[in-house]
Amino acid sequence: MRFSKSNDVLGTTNRGNAAESSLCTLCRADCMGKCETWLSGLVGRKLLYPRDFGLVTAGANNTTHVGVSYNSLRIQGYAYGSQGLDKGLTKDADDCIFPNVNVSTEFGNEIKTKVRMPLMTGALGSTFIAAKYWDSFAIGGSLIGIPVVIGENVVGIDRESIIGKGKAKKGKIKKAPELERRIDVYLRYHDGYGAIIVQLNVEDTRNGVAEFVAKKYGDKCIIELKWGQGAKDIGGEIQVTSLDYATFLKERGYVVDPDPTKPEVQQAFKEGAIKSFARHSRLGGTDFDTVAEVRDDFMRSVEYLRSLGFSRISLKTGSYGMEELAMAIKFATDAKLDLLTMDGSGGGTGMSPWNMMQSWGVPSINLHSKAYEYASILAAKGEKVVDMAFAGGFALEDSIFKGLALGAPYTKLICMGRAIMIPGFLGANIEGVLKPDRKEKIFGNWEKLPKTVSNLGTKAEEIFASYFDVQKKVGKKEMKNIPYGAIAFWTMADKLGCGLQQLMAGARKFSLNQITREDIFSGNRETAIETGIPHVTDVNDESAKKILNS
Repeated sequence: MRFSKSNDVLGTTNRGNAAESSLCTLCRADCMGKCETWLSGLVGRKLLYPRDFGLVTAGANNTTHVGVSYNSLRIQGYAYGSQGLDKGLTKDADDCIFPNVNVSTEFGNEIKTKVRMPLMTGALGSTFIAAKYWDSFAIGGSLIGIPVVIGENVVGIDRESIIGKGKAKKGKIKKAPELERRIDVYLRYHDGYGAIIVQLNVEDTRNGVAEFVAKKYGDKCIIELKWGQGAKDIGGEIQVTSLDYATFLKERGYVVDPDPTKPEVQQAFKEGAIKSFARHSRLGGTDFDTVAEVRDDFMRSVEYLRSLGFSRISLKTGSYGMEELAMAIKFATDAKLDLLTMDGSGGGTGMSPWNMMQSWGVPSINLHSKAYEYASILAAKGEKVVDMAFAGGFALEDSIFKGLALGAPYTKLICMGRAIMIPGFLGANIEGVLKPDRKEKIFGNWEKLPKTVSNLGTKAEEIFASYFDVQKKVGKKEMKNIPYGAIAFWTMADKLGCGLQQLMAGARKFSLNQITREDIFSGNRETAIETGIPHVTDVNDESAKKILNS
């Protein structure tokens, strides 16, 4: 595989085993570094280049000819031409420079949501780590101008929320402070780019989350139906260590394992044999036996959400098989949804059964390749295919390019989960050291700066390469309200954006809508078969021979 435990060229090291995405398989909030994503939250675009310039030369060690994965795709480069230049720019070499590559995009059916770079967060829901570091994720995403997704069960697990009983088995939310906090934090810095997306699962639907959001926020939010994710094939989970809290969740209607209401479980907890409880969500669609029934229910759900006032609706689905993939693309297209996110296996998690995550579902590259094929079938029939986002194991700028190219022209965004959480953790840890009075509030995990950070500086202005970029956007006075995790998020996104610009310039594509499947090729024959992307030596082989025979 492409990623080993350490990268001498960049000076990066994975604390644990390196996954296909380059991230550690187990990512810790208290990590002291320093994988590539972690370090890019500090030094930003500097990490695009080998370290110690003037002392070194560097050579690639990748083995992209092995196996089928996104790492087995390679990016095409061209020696002439330029496409997609913004108005006012010419094909002169002084204009065709990578800083002039436009990485902004938009998605949506009738109402277009503008995005500054083709990224969105994964669903950050009821896991405690999402709640702890929300300000960093949401403020960072809002300032960058990308969509941020509030995941499932946020209201249901909030002990301060008040849910009454409504009609048709639906609750009526009277109070939802944690959900409101998350939405409000994002909207505070929203300037027209990006969006806050609120996700619904079975319990959220029963509790009336959509009705609450529609009444309080109107059309400021995108509402998202959820079918699944790439890390599991059952509903979402969290762990709690309090018997009282576990009982509360059981009374809220959740599946809690083991059952905290059983006397023998209570006794085992008292004695210390049981130390935690897993709270599970329910499976959806259990009362349907045919595709037609699923479609009818889906269309009714979309129609109902529109009747509440939502003009933008999305769908998130996981790495199910080909039938479910076709259903998701077809139903979302028929319902004129604004976005369909498809999360392949390899997808990250806040909590999923480990061996389930290792063994279930369709790997990302296979899922996304078939998504393109199925979307093309609909497009050939004259249908306006739903805008798509790919998720499941993305972390670096080259994988962003590959995902957009593999699904072009239907793919508008790449969804990243853990990769965009890492700078949030990192910034909070740094802020906890530099501002010890805020350590508990921001959940800092360090007592002092590790050398991986102190080598860069001892104050925020020295540590974060993009500190003054953020300050320019929000103003000097407002910087006191910007968490360091958001600054780290911005810094990493700046690196990803710059890296993407460079790759696009090399492919002579100066705007995202110019990226096509012809801009990548397969590093081995098996990948070519699975993806439909030709092998590296087959691409342009005929035109090359024409040149030779001219």
